[in-house]
Amino acid sequence: MKVTVGGSLKLAFRPWVEGLEHVPAEGPAILASNHLSFSDSFFLPAVLDRKITFIAKAEYFTTPGVKGRLTAAFFRGAGQLPVDRSGARGAGEAAIRSGMQVLERGELFGLYPEGTRSPDGRLYRGKPGGLARVALASGAPVIPVAMIDTEKVQPPGKVVPKLVRPGIRIGKPLEFSRYEGMEHDRFVLRALTDEVMYEIMKLSGQEYVDMYATAMKRQLAEAAKAAKAAKTGRDAEKAAKAELARAEKAEKEARREPAAGRRRSDP
Repeated sequence: MKVTVGGSLKLAFRPWVEGLEHVPAEGPAILASNHLSFSDSFFLPAVLDRKITFIAKAEYFTTPGVKGRLTAAFFRGAGQLPVDRSGARGAGEAAIRSGMQVLERGELFGLYPEGTRSPDGRLYRGKPGGLARVALASGAPVIPVAMIDTEKVQPPGKVVPKLVRPGIRIGKPLEFSRYEGMEHDRFVLRALTDEVMYEIMKLSGQEYVDMYATAMKRQLAEAAKAAKAAKTGRDAEKAAKAELARAEKAEKEARREPAAGRRRSDP
């Protein structure tokens, strides 16, 4: 995948990279990145010499048909691990298990603390369940990563990418040995996650929003639904007014016709 997809990406988009020296040449590490585009999971592995494994939603591996099989083969080839997201708690536990297995093999594990792509290019609050628990349970260092302008390469909903040069900025590894054995303390999980998100914010220069991206997406979806309903209501009102105007015009014409007939018949 590095030779085929990775080489093509580097040749076509020429991504710039800062901080490659912060990624260890060997041993386990967690790369925690902001998430702007579907292409994030391909640009970051493309610029690293080492293999990095991300988790991906199970739908990418279970979609039926030829397209579904090709998609599944592509994600397996890219080293992605399927995680069933049908239950929030189950998905979190599956992600933790997958991450631990990757790190126990001494490999790089990549994840997006926001849990989903940013809906508007801003940086959202990190979810503490996956990142913090994996970091504390494994003892692996956390390397903050900032993807730059990848949302311009492939905006949400767009299939054909644009030839925009993206960037990747990698920060210094963070270690959290001071929290050893405290992976079940929710305050520690929150503090660790916020520290990582702060480093990502400094690297990316993004505006920080102290709410989850999933909550913002729900708000945007509800607002879009309300706007659509309002537009439908306005269209219906406009159609009703037009119909009323047509009816009034027809009534006036009907009243004029008998009077015009009587005038023509007078001697």
